[in-house]
Amino acid sequence: MIRPVFEPETLPVIATGADLPPVAGERLTPDALRARFERRLAWTPEKIADAPWRNTELDPRVAAVLVPLVVREHGVTVLLTQRADHLNDHAGQVSFPGGRQEPFDADASATALREAREEVGLDASRVEILGALPDYLTGTGFCVSPVIGLVHPPFSLKIDTLEVAEVFEVPLAFLMNPANHEERLFSYEGGERRFFAMPYPRGEALEAGEGAQHRGSAHDTQTSAETDASTAVQGGHHFIWGATAAMLRNLYRFLAA
Repeated sequence: MIRPVFEPETLPVIATGADLPPVAGERLTPDALRARFERRLAWTPEKIADAPWRNTELDPRVAAVLVPLVVREHGVTVLLTQRADHLNDHAGQVSFPGGRQEPFDADASATALREAREEVGLDASRVEILGALPDYLTGTGFCVSPVIGLVHPPFSLKIDTLEVAEVFEVPLAFLMNPANHEERLFSYEGGERRFFAMPYPRGEALEAGEGAQHRGSAHDTQTSAETDASTAVQGGHHFIWGATAAMLRNLYRFLAA
Protein backbone atom coordinates (compact mmCIF):
# COMPACT_ATOMS: atom_id res chain seq x y z
CA MET A 1 0.00 0.00 0.00
CA ILE A 2 1.30 3.47 -0.90
CA ARG A 3 1.73 5.69 2.13
CA PRO A 4 -0.83 8.51 1.85
CA VAL A 5 0.17 12.13 2.38
CA PHE A 6 -1.71 14.08 5.02
CA GLU A 7 -1.38 17.16 7.25
CA PRO A 8 -1.60 15.87 10.84
CA GLU A 9 -2.25 19.29 12.38
CA THR A 10 -5.46 19.70 10.37
CA LEU A 11 -6.99 16.38 11.40
CA PRO A 12 -9.78 16.19 13.99
CA VAL A 13 -9.17 15.49 17.66
CA ILE A 14 -11.39 12.55 18.57
CA ALA A 15 -10.30 12.13 22.21
CA THR A 16 -7.91 13.32 24.90
CA GLY A 17 -6.57 11.73 28.06
CA ALA A 18 -8.33 14.18 30.35
CA ASP A 19 -9.95 11.27 32.20
CA LEU A 20 -6.53 9.90 33.19
CA PRO A 21 -4.48 11.22 36.13
CA PRO A 22 -1.23 13.10 35.49
CA VAL A 23 2.00 11.65 36.82
CA ALA A 24 2.51 13.17 40.26
CA GLY A 25 5.26 15.75 40.51
CA GLU A 26 7.19 13.76 43.09
CA ARG A 27 7.60 11.00 40.47
CA LEU A 28 9.26 13.38 38.02
CA THR A 29 12.36 14.25 40.02
CA PRO A 30 15.74 12.80 38.99
CA ASP A 31 15.86 10.54 42.07
CA ALA A 32 12.32 9.27 41.48
CA LEU A 33 13.05 8.60 37.80
CA ARG A 34 16.17 6.64 38.72
CA ALA A 35 14.21 4.62 41.26
CA ARG A 36 11.41 3.85 38.78
CA PHE A 37 13.82 2.39 36.23
CA GLU A 38 15.52 0.32 38.91
CA ARG A 39 12.24 -1.30 39.96
CA ARG A 40 10.58 -4.13 38.04
CA LEU A 41 6.98 -2.97 38.29
CA ALA A 42 4.47 -4.48 35.88
CA TRP A 43 3.00 -2.04 33.40
CA THR A 44 1.14 -2.17 30.11
CA PRO A 45 2.50 -0.32 27.05
CA GLU A 46 0.02 1.73 25.07
CA LYS A 47 -1.77 -0.23 22.36
CA ILE A 48 -0.79 1.84 19.36
CA ALA A 49 -1.54 0.34 15.97
CA ASP A 50 1.23 0.52 13.39
CA ALA A 51 0.48 2.39 10.19
CA PRO A 52 -1.34 -0.07 7.90
CA TRP A 53 0.68 0.95 4.85
CA ARG A 54 4.00 -0.30 6.27
CA ASN A 55 5.61 -2.97 4.08
CA THR A 56 5.57 -5.99 6.40
CA GLU A 57 7.54 -8.11 3.91
CA LEU A 58 10.72 -6.21 4.75
CA ASP A 59 12.60 -6.50 8.03
CA PRO A 60 12.41 -3.24 9.96
CA ARG A 61 15.59 -1.19 10.17
CA VAL A 62 17.02 -1.16 13.69
CA ALA A 63 17.33 2.29 15.23
CA ALA A 64 17.48 4.05 18.58
CA VAL A 65 16.63 7.48 19.94
CA LEU A 66 17.73 9.28 23.06
CA VAL A 67 14.89 10.62 25.18
CA PRO A 68 16.89 13.39 26.91
CA LEU A 69 15.44 14.42 30.27
CA VAL A 70 17.22 17.64 31.18
CA VAL A 71 17.74 18.28 34.89
CA ARG A 72 16.75 21.93 35.37
CA GLU A 73 16.39 23.84 38.63
CA HIS A 74 12.71 24.50 37.89
CA GLY A 75 12.00 20.86 36.96
CA VAL A 76 12.94 18.21 34.45
CA THR A 77 12.39 19.04 30.78
CA VAL A 78 12.47 16.96 27.59
CA LEU A 79 14.87 18.05 24.85
CA LEU A 80 13.39 17.67 21.36
CA THR A 81 14.46 18.51 17.83
CA GLN A 82 12.65 19.81 14.77
CA ARG A 83 13.98 17.81 11.83
CA ALA A 84 15.13 19.55 8.67
CA ASP A 85 12.54 19.79 5.89
CA HIS A 86 14.67 18.08 3.23
CA LEU A 87 15.21 14.75 5.01
CA ASN A 88 13.84 11.55 3.47
CA ASP A 89 12.32 10.21 6.69
CA HIS A 90 10.07 12.26 9.00
CA ALA A 91 11.06 15.56 7.40
CA GLY A 92 10.07 18.63 9.41
CA GLN A 93 8.74 16.59 12.32
CA VAL A 94 9.47 16.94 16.01
CA SER A 95 11.62 14.05 17.15
CA PHE A 96 14.20 12.83 19.61
CA PRO A 97 17.87 12.75 18.58
CA GLY A 98 18.50 9.36 17.04
CA GLY A 99 18.91 7.23 13.96
CA ARG A 100 19.91 3.87 12.53
CA GLN A 101 22.08 1.47 14.44
CA GLU A 102 25.54 1.04 12.92
CA PRO A 103 27.53 -2.23 13.03
CA PHE A 104 30.08 -0.68 15.39
CA ASP A 105 27.45 0.39 17.95
CA ALA A 106 27.66 -1.85 21.01
CA ASP A 107 23.96 -1.52 21.82
CA ALA A 108 20.94 0.77 21.58
CA SER A 109 22.39 3.18 24.16
CA ALA A 110 25.55 3.54 22.09
CA THR A 111 23.46 4.32 19.00
CA ALA A 112 21.35 6.88 20.84
CA LEU A 113 24.35 8.66 22.38
CA ARG A 114 26.28 8.69 19.09
CA GLU A 115 23.32 10.12 17.18
CA ALA A 116 22.70 12.76 19.84
CA ARG A 117 26.33 13.84 19.55
CA GLU A 118 26.15 13.95 15.75
CA GLU A 119 22.80 15.76 15.52
CA VAL A 120 22.95 18.29 18.34
CA GLY A 121 26.46 18.01 19.78
CA LEU A 122 25.33 16.60 23.12
CA ASP A 123 28.35 15.17 24.95
CA ALA A 124 27.76 11.64 26.22
CA SER A 125 29.57 12.51 29.45
CA ARG A 126 26.59 14.74 30.38
CA VAL A 127 24.08 11.89 29.95
CA GLU A 128 23.14 9.38 32.64
CA ILE A 129 21.39 6.41 31.02
CA LEU A 130 18.42 5.18 33.07
CA GLY A 131 17.09 2.42 30.82
CA ALA A 132 14.87 1.93 27.79
CA LEU A 133 11.21 1.58 26.90
CA PRO A 134 9.82 -1.16 24.62
CA ASP A 135 10.77 -0.90 20.96
CA TYR A 136 8.43 1.06 18.74
CA LEU A 137 7.74 0.05 15.13
CA THR A 138 7.17 3.03 12.85
CA GLY A 139 5.14 3.18 9.67
CA THR A 140 8.33 4.06 7.78
CA GLY A 141 9.90 0.73 8.66
CA PHE A 142 12.09 1.44 11.70
CA CYS A 143 12.20 -0.59 14.90
CA VAL A 144 13.16 2.13 17.38
CA SER A 145 14.52 1.61 20.88
CA PRO A 146 13.73 4.65 23.08
CA VAL A 147 16.72 5.08 25.44
CA ILE A 148 15.94 7.26 28.47
CA GLY A 149 18.69 9.43 29.90
CA LEU A 150 19.10 12.28 32.40
CA VAL A 151 21.05 15.19 30.92
CA HIS A 152 23.06 17.12 33.49
CA PRO A 153 23.84 20.82 32.88
CA PRO A 154 25.98 22.62 32.10
CA PHE A 155 26.20 21.46 28.50
CA SER A 156 26.45 23.07 25.10
CA LEU A 157 24.86 22.14 21.79
CA LYS A 158 26.33 22.27 18.30
CA ILE A 159 23.48 21.64 15.88
CA ASP A 160 23.99 19.80 12.59
CA THR A 161 21.86 22.03 10.37
CA LEU A 162 21.77 19.37 7.63
CA GLU A 163 19.57 17.25 9.92
CA VAL A 164 18.15 19.57 12.56
CA ALA A 165 16.31 22.87 12.10
CA GLU A 166 15.65 23.65 15.76
CA VAL A 167 16.16 22.34 19.30
CA PHE A 168 13.81 23.12 22.17
CA GLU A 169 12.71 21.88 25.59
CA VAL A 170 9.26 21.04 26.95
CA PRO A 171 8.49 20.50 30.66
CA LEU A 172 8.24 16.81 31.47
CA ALA A 173 5.22 17.59 33.66
CA PHE A 174 3.35 18.93 30.60
CA LEU A 175 4.07 15.77 28.61
CA MET A 176 3.19 13.48 31.53
CA ASN A 177 -0.25 15.06 31.88
CA PRO A 178 -2.59 13.04 29.62
CA ALA A 179 -4.97 16.00 29.41
CA ASN A 180 -2.38 17.29 26.90
CA HIS A 181 -2.49 14.06 24.88
CA GLU A 182 -4.73 14.31 21.83
CA GLU A 183 -5.86 11.34 19.79
CA ARG A 184 -6.36 12.31 16.16
CA LEU A 185 -7.91 10.41 13.29
CA PHE A 186 -6.80 10.15 9.66
CA SER A 187 -9.41 8.54 7.40
CA TYR A 188 -8.50 7.52 3.87
CA GLU A 189 -9.79 5.22 1.18
CA GLY A 190 -9.50 1.76 2.61
CA GLY A 191 -9.04 2.49 6.28
CA GLU A 192 -8.04 4.87 9.02
CA ARG A 193 -5.09 5.66 11.28
CA ARG A 194 -5.26 6.96 14.83
CA PHE A 195 -2.26 8.68 16.38
CA PHE A 196 -1.29 10.74 19.40
CA ALA A 197 -0.40 14.44 19.30
CA MET A 198 0.86 16.76 22.03
CA PRO A 199 0.92 20.36 20.72
CA TYR A 200 3.07 22.63 22.87
CA PRO A 201 2.77 26.44 22.60
CA ARG A 202 5.99 28.00 21.33
CA GLY A 203 5.65 31.02 23.60
CA GLU A 204 5.08 29.00 26.76
CA ALA A 205 8.75 28.36 27.47
CA LEU A 206 9.52 32.06 27.26
CA GLU A 207 6.63 33.07 29.52
CA ALA A 208 7.24 30.40 32.15
CA GLY A 209 11.03 30.15 31.77
CA GLU A 210 10.56 26.45 31.21
CA GLY A 211 13.54 25.59 29.03
CA ALA A 212 16.09 26.48 26.40
CA GLN A 213 15.07 26.68 22.75
CA HIS A 214 17.50 27.08 19.86
CA ARG A 215 17.49 27.65 16.16
CA GLY A 216 19.95 25.63 14.09
CA SER A 217 23.36 27.24 13.92
CA ALA A 218 26.90 26.36 12.98
CA HIS A 219 28.33 27.41 16.35
CA ASP A 220 28.11 26.10 19.89
CA THR A 221 24.97 27.18 21.74
CA GLN A 222 25.10 27.28 25.54
CA THR A 223 21.82 26.17 27.11
CA SER A 224 20.83 28.53 29.91
CA ALA A 225 17.92 30.50 31.30
CA GLU A 226 19.34 33.63 29.68
CA THR A 227 19.13 32.16 26.18
CA ASP A 228 15.52 31.15 26.84
CA ALA A 229 14.29 34.73 26.76
CA SER A 230 16.40 35.79 23.80
CA THR A 231 15.82 32.87 21.44
CA ALA A 232 12.33 31.51 22.17
CA VAL A 233 10.08 31.73 19.13
CA GLN A 234 6.72 33.47 19.59
CA GLY A 235 3.44 32.18 18.21
CA GLY A 236 2.20 28.80 17.04
CA HIS A 237 2.86 25.34 18.43
CA HIS A 238 5.52 22.70 18.36
CA PHE A 239 3.39 19.86 17.00
CA ILE A 240 4.63 16.69 18.69
CA TRP A 241 2.94 13.71 17.07
CA GLY A 242 3.36 10.24 15.58
CA ALA A 243 6.20 8.06 16.83
CA THR A 244 7.58 10.74 19.17
CA ALA A 245 4.20 11.28 20.84
CA ALA A 246 3.63 7.52 21.02
CA MET A 247 6.92 6.98 22.83
CA LEU A 248 6.08 9.81 25.24
CA ARG A 249 2.70 8.19 25.84
CA ASN A 250 4.49 4.95 26.72
CA LEU A 251 6.74 6.90 29.09
CA TYR A 252 3.55 8.20 30.74
CA ARG A 253 2.19 4.66 31.10
CA PHE A 254 5.52 3.50 32.55
CA LEU A 255 5.79 6.34 35.11
CA ALA A 256 2.13 6.22 36.06
CA ALA A 257 2.16 2.46 36.79
